[in-house]
Amino acid sequence: MTTEDTTQSVLFPELFLKPVLAEFDQPDSSSDGGAVLLKGVDSKLSLTERLAGCLNDPRQPGKVVHETVDLLRQRIFGIACGYPDCNDSDALADDPIQKLLLDRDPITGQSLGSQPTLSRFENAVSNKDLFRMGEELADIVVEHHAKRLGRKVRRITIDLDPTDDPTHGSQQLSFFNGHYGSFCYLPMVGTLQFDREREQYLFAVVLRPGNAHCSRGAIGILRRIIEKLRQAFPEARLRVRLDGGFATPAVFDYLELERVEYLVAMASNAVLERHSEPLMRAVRTLSAVSGETETIFADISSYSAKTWPHPRRVIIKAEVVRFPGRLPKDNDRYVVTNLPHKPENVYTIYRQRGDMENRIKELHHGLEIDRTSCTDFRANQFRVLLTVAAYVLMQEIRNLASGTEFASAQVSTLRERLFKLGVWVERSVRRIVLHLPLGCPWFRAWRLIAQAVGATC
Repeated sequence: MTTEDTTQSVLFPELFLKPVLAEFDQPDSSSDGGAVLLKGVDSKLSLTERLAGCLNDPRQPGKVVHETVDLLRQRIFGIACGYPDCNDSDALADDPIQKLLLDRDPITGQSLGSQPTLSRFENAVSNKDLFRMGEELADIVVEHHAKRLGRKVRRITIDLDPTDDPTHGSQQLSFFNGHYGSFCYLPMVGTLQFDREREQYLFAVVLRPGNAHCSRGAIGILRRIIEKLRQAFPEARLRVRLDGGFATPAVFDYLELERVEYLVAMASNAVLERHSEPLMRAVRTLSAVSGETETIFADISSYSAKTWPHPRRVIIKAEVVRFPGRLPKDNDRYVVTNLPHKPENVYTIYRQRGDMENRIKELHHGLEIDRTSCTDFRANQFRVLLTVAAYVLMQEIRNLASGTEFASAQVSTLRERLFKLGVWVERSVRRIVLHLPLGCPWFRAWRLIAQAVGATC
């Protein structure tokens, strides 16, 4: 930044009690001082190191300026800090904290990779690279929680859910989807929940064409994660929850072949409606008398669709929903399951998968996973995996913040309050000192997390 091409001061002559002059003249400083926590968590998980090992580097060794692991870290740490685009790299090339995160001297170290360098990096990945990286991410998540929880885990719940990723250009495999009313991709999101823990841990996001069936790729994802979980948690029971788009004969057959517990929503049809109509009549009467929302649960112990090889149990929720100022609305729902519990208990278990929507919202609004604007589909899948890696780091920071106000904070809150701290970087021969704000209101939580990743106080 030079005085020839930019104004480095701003004057407020009458806004405050005295004239206020804001000078942008502090060298060796950054607005991401707290982001050094990312380096600690990454080292604890060996995440970027392991992911870099999945990528083939076709460049000539003698001409390499930025190693693969450095480019990977630059993108993942950048996404976590709120810089989801390669275009952001030019403004951050000499940011002392961003350089420090890559083990470079924060003052005199080499500048970070430029936008063209990062774009070439993203567009150089192969299908094999992507598959290995996706598998490694899942391995890292499973291994970390196996180490954290040991063999005391009794049940692991696997949730899969599709989401939409609107596209606005000529991206490869972008198609119009009538359900979402736009051209888009349809990523599949997978999470794990251990026993009754609140957190649902992300282990996969697979980008799919915009016209993909909801269940496309589900069996492959489930097969791989179930194998990993059974190796890491041999005594745990596995449970799978899926929404109605997954209710296909192939998915049901696979789940029963694997002998896992399952709860899968199912769309209404004429036969199910005949079974539920007496319940709906009863619940309409109850709701009319009480003036409130009323619900009745029941089940069909041996429902058999034409494409099914044998009957299965279906839970029925017959409900009339009432809101002030609105007409009453029928709300019948159906869940196919092999659980033996009471119908209302089964539906409660299924309904808990709704918290996965919060994880998806974090990915969209906290980390902007939908920045899939590359023409090449593989480059877009790579960007998605980079965002998944950033989210894994953020979830671990949230775990380490247990007992603080950040134990259930959104990733955007974690970033704004723990990372976005102004810092002046001082370097001597012996050490590097980060001068952070004395009045930081979140210091105690920040220090607790820092200690958990190896800092001493």
